[in-house]
Amino acid sequence: MAWQPLSNLPLKVISLLVAAVLWLAISGQSTVERNIRVPLEFMNRPLGVEIVGDPPGQVDVQLRGSSGNVARVGPGDVVAALDLTGARPGTRLFNLRPSDVRAPFGVEVVQVAPPTVSLEFEFAGQKVVPVSPVIEGDPASGFVVGRITTSPATVQVLGPLGRLQALTEATTEPVRVDGSRTSVTDRVTVGVEDSAVRLREPLIAVVTVEIVPAPVQQTLQGVHVRPINVGRGLSARLSPDTVSVVVRGTRERIAGLGAGDLHAEVDLSDLARGRHSVPVRIANRDGITAERIEPSTVTVVIR
Repeated sequence: MAWQPLSNLPLKVISLLVAAVLWLAISGQSTVERNIRVPLEFMNRPLGVEIVGDPPGQVDVQLRGSSGNVARVGPGDVVAALDLTGARPGTRLFNLRPSDVRAPFGVEVVQVAPPTVSLEFEFAGQKVVPVSPVIEGDPASGFVVGRITTSPATVQVLGPLGRLQALTEATTEPVRVDGSRTSVTDRVTVGVEDSAVRLREPLIAVVTVEIVPAPVQQTLQGVHVRPINVGRGLSARLSPDTVSVVVRGTRERIAGLGAGDLHAEVDLSDLARGRHSVPVRIANRDGITAERIEPSTVTVVIR
């Protein structure tokens, strides 16, 4: 086939013009360098170890390329990735090379600072801790916070063994009880304050806060004290034989309560004839707590 240099002449001319324009565009751009701070990612971390301490999250990178290419580099276009293959517990040093940095086509990574990264590793572990909800605010006047329940009551946490040993609880978003007169139930996110550990999986807990009437106090004068377990053939005389008792309970329980409704006693088990100082105790009464007894002891003469 004979050579025909003038065949497809228009296409050849257009190709030459495009090539010339591209050459002029590229040759007209100067080579520049630019320093930027980029995120540092960790990859290939071995199973069973965790990074502890405060690992660097960014490194400085020096880029080189045409002014147009370098100017177009934006956030996220350049990322440094550190390969943790072979990491084991203890302090380890890793070299960070320009080849470990991903950059757009036409942009060269010249240098990375720091060139060496120090990381500390610990064995990984897991631990089950209770969920302690955060309660904020105060109930309405005359009411107090009662029993607090959380479902689930515990969570599983993962992380470095040393940090797990110091962890005692997981917490929640605040549950507000401002002005409440009835129980409050809320769905809240569970988390841990130590950023070095994490929940096995994201978790929402249901927290129920009981709001109950505030207990009240009342002082009952002249509560009779009786001796119990007096030895066979013996008699006992108490001085004084009445006491004052400060009781605490719900308003409903306290209402109408009189001195005769309480049972104060002194236990004389194994006490022989003679003079003794014996503590006074109040027999349990459902919903009523004896906060204080005055006097707390009485003199007993056994004959």
